[in-house]
Amino acid sequence: MSEQELVRLTFHASGAAEILIDRPERHNAMTLDMYESLLAHVARCEANGDVRCILLRGAGGKSFVSGTDIGYFEDFRDGRDGIAYEAFVEHVIDTVERIAVPTIAVIDGWAVGGGLALATACDFRVCTEASRFGAPIAKTLSNTLSSRNIARLQAAFGTPRVKKMLMLADYLTAEEALACGYVQEVCTREALENAAHTLAQRLIALSPVTQHAVKESLRRIVIEQRLDDEDLIEAVYGSSRFKDAVAAFTTRRGRD
Repeated sequence: MSEQELVRLTFHASGAAEILIDRPERHNAMTLDMYESLLAHVARCEANGDVRCILLRGAGGKSFVSGTDIGYFEDFRDGRDGIAYEAFVEHVIDTVERIAVPTIAVIDGWAVGGGLALATACDFRVCTEASRFGAPIAKTLSNTLSSRNIARLQAAFGTPRVKKMLMLADYLTAEEALACGYVQEVCTREALENAAHTLAQRLIALSPVTQHAVKESLRRIVIEQRLDDEDLIEAVYGSSRFKDAVAAFTTRRGRD
């Protein structure tokens, strides 16, 4: 199987699209070519007007995504290689985070390192009872995460949990992730796919105009510390979706 085939895209008639990371023998560790394939599939989804929700999942039942394949780091010469690498990873995570439609990370097993960053860039997460979340870099590679990715984790988990994951190299359980609101639902492996698609259908039934505006507002607040929103407000209130919703509500009220 080529590296391009290790990341596959499926369109569903329901309006959902599913991107599968299929390298279970390496715990779905990502190569740079796999990251590029992920970006290409995201672009295909965004070009398809029928796609209203994107699911991202890993194959094999052991890991969602375990981050970047460690073999990539063997050729690093100095810290400048680290700067280039983190910039590339940020480009990938930023692209996922900026997807206009809702996104769901479907997690069965470990979501660690770059995999945790990918899951956090998604809007919602469902997981199995055996799932674990962390970035044990203080125990493994002795590297770090970019400040933007740490900001995302902080917004999702809170500072104490982020310090636990990054500085103590500890993992959060599925129940801990549920308790802090990081995951939407914890279920059995057998129920995971149905839970993910049920959540997708709930999202698809709601206003994409509202969803995109909220997503982008939150991204600006967390990552860029920006509060400017006139472009978002103008796009929402100027949309046909808003006008049609007001007209439909007024009509229903007139019948009551």
